[in-house]
Amino acid sequence: MESICPIDSQFSHEISALLKPPPAHQLQEYFDNLIRTRQYLGLKVKHDGEFGKGVYADLDFGEGELVLKDQILVGAQHSSNKINCLVCSFCFRFIGSIELQIGRRLYLQGLGVSTSNGCGRETFSHNSHDHCQVDSSEDEDNCYMEEHDELGECASSSSKDKVPLPKGVVESLMNGELALPYSKEFPLPSAIACSGGCGEAYYCSKLCAEADWESSHSLLCTGEKSESICREALSKFIQHANETNDIFLLAAKVICFTILRYKKLKTAHLKEQEKYTSAIVLKNGDLPLLLEAWKPISMGFKKRWWDCIALPDDVHSCDEAAFRAQIKELAFTSLKLLKEAIFCKGCEPCILSSTKAIDHPLSKSCCLSNF
Repeated sequence: MESICPIDSQFSHEISALLKPPPAHQLQEYFDNLIRTRQYLGLKVKHDGEFGKGVYADLDFGEGELVLKDQILVGAQHSSNKINCLVCSFCFRFIGSIELQIGRRLYLQGLGVSTSNGCGRETFSHNSHDHCQVDSSEDEDNCYMEEHDELGECASSSSKDKVPLPKGVVESLMNGELALPYSKEFPLPSAIACSGGCGEAYYCSKLCAEADWESSHSLLCTGEKSESICREALSKFIQHANETNDIFLLAAKVICFTILRYKKLKTAHLKEQEKYTSAIVLKNGDLPLLLEAWKPISMGFKKRWWDCIALPDDVHSCDEAAFRAQIKELAFTSLKLLKEAIFCKGCEPCILSSTKAIDHPLSKSCCLSNF
């Protein structure tokens, strides 16, 4: 019997409205306005019936000329990729130093943590920095040394066959005592810790830290300043995502992005109404605001994740239906955990819509952008 999510059955009309593809003229108006407000001269977004929408050039651009620069809507670094490199949690720029990047990876490899090691991936992506607050890359370096001793239990036998580095080299790289040749030719910004105190998110600048907080992280931060209604439930959601599929972390960012936009729009709407009447906004007035908050996401291609995820090599085609049903169950479990952490009554329909709309990520950092 097919599983039906309670939110899906309760808000079928609202969810249908959120997932309904926008009309062609509305889609064109949105991107025309986006290009106009961003002042992207010589560019045009057009929709092709066969290949979908694309960005076209109306002018000839010179070699090396900047054509387009725009920030992503939401993005997430894959849990396994966090072992390979330390990047800004908002713009994904490398942070720290060349020595830190290399030393950090050698340190984790020495503990047996690798991108193919599920035990290491789960522990590192969720439990690292739990008790460490930093403002600079040097302090952040020491944090990795102090907080990852427990990863030793995940060590693989293959690490014992490698030729060990001289004692203290890795530590010297991470704490800044050892400088590599020409590394000053590739300076990186210092790591700035999340102001919420989660110890998980680091940024290349205060600007990125503030932008991420306002976009989604204020609801997904597990620190003391988190705006989540239940940090314990949030931790369970993150753990579930790390143990199953970290696409749920990206879906959560989409949901939080929409919730925070909705709240801002509703606050502005209430203030505007106060100028003309003291009446309370009717409940049926919430959907247009939710649709407006959801608009940047709705302009992208949408398809139910459990229907479009690629079939793994070890799953036979005759078992595809059972596999997709299992994936759907995972999504509903993730949805339930997230709802307990960031529940917003007015945005309840968008929670399931976001889970349906996210496609499967293929890159190291999965991002959604305006274009």
